[in-house]
Amino acid sequence: MVMPGQQNKAVVTRVGDRGMHTERVFNAPRARVWRAYSEPELVAQWWGRGNKLVVETFEFWKGGHWRFVEHADGEEAGFEGRFREIEPLDLIEQTFEWDGMPGHVSMDSARFSDTADGKTLLVIDSLFMTAEDCAGMFEAGMEGGMNESYAALDRLLETL
Repeated sequence: MVMPGQQNKAVVTRVGDRGMHTERVFNAPRARVWRAYSEPELVAQWWGRGNKLVVETFEFWKGGHWRFVEHADGEEAGFEGRFREIEPLDLIEQTFEWDGMPGHVSMDSARFSDTADGKTLLVIDSLFMTAEDCAGMFEAGMEGGMNESYAALDRLLETL
């Protein structure tokens, strides 16, 4: 249970050599969390750790391309992929590639489910091409960046 003043954090665990499993609870109904993930104008408000995020492409359908560029501290970082599968309110499967590790693609599967108390459990399973890719992404600060983005998402969910 998260007490007032404490920030809810994503729990990231390594799975074998090439996988990561992430769980995070959001204090909002699933439809609201899904909306924040599926509408580009909302994604732009939280995905880049709360920094300025340019959504260059967001084709939210099976096979569609997405590309985001985060702007912070005079630098930019690009991320992109393809949507592999979308089941409204339940599942987003997509590839993920960071410009900082070009050619090193992961497959991410995000599942959204209701909790008994009206919140949303997000479970993300990521599979990397190699053990080195998995370790490299983890060591590049993925967990910290994810938690910063989710803190921005919490702030957005309060206003929707």
